[in-house]
Amino acid sequence: MPSPNIWHWPEVYEQENRAQDAAGQIWAALREAGDWAGADVLDVGCGDGFHLPYFARTARTVAGVEPHPPLVARARARVTGLPEVRVLAGGAESLPLPDASVDLVHARTAYFFGPGCEPGLAEADRVLRPGGLLAIVDLDATCPPYGDWMRADLPRYDPAEVERFFARQGFRQRRVDTRWRFADRATLEAVLRIEFSAEVAGRAIAATDGLTLPVGYRLHTRRKPSGLVLP
Repeated sequence: MPSPNIWHWPEVYEQENRAQDAAGQIWAALREAGDWAGADVLDVGCGDGFHLPYFARTARTVAGVEPHPPLVARARARVTGLPEVRVLAGGAESLPLPDASVDLVHARTAYFFGPGCEPGLAEADRVLRPGGLLAIVDLDATCPPYGDWMRADLPRYDPAEVERFFARQGFRQRRVDTRWRFADRATLEAVLRIEFSAEVAGRAIAATDGLTLPVGYRLHTRRKPSGLVLP
């Protein structure tokens, strides 16, 4: 599936990435779920590789997988000089990694949006070692105001059904409240314009004072069994 925001406006999306999770709440929640220090990490749908250097600070190795060739090139340029990081072209449904080769599979607002992503879940399980963690970070459409704007543009999206889907798949869910913090008003407005339709973006801009924006996320986590699982 195309990702129009980062595909068409990668420079604006770069500023969005820099603004997101200003206090590091998502990173803290991820570490509590399963620290990757000394581990082998895979970032699925890594885009232009924004999160790869962060994982590389403590991970043993980091692999980013991205299906869109221009983003693969940008990601590879970003991690030049980081020998423990590699970027591979590929999609979530056919990961270019061997079986049981990573300890953490991370995906942030990429591919795993609910029903229909079962092939990607199966691939994540294939490349995870026993005891490894699959961590999916997604926007929480029940959390205003950002969630309200999401649902206005996606009237068929049912966040409750998405949550039930992940529960049926054996995931634990944690809600994470964050703030996006922008350097200036022009950047904030540019980001809202690439995330929403013109009408909804206009509403969002008018409703947002200052340079910060509260945005809620869901963290879905599931460990691969490390031993015999009995019925």
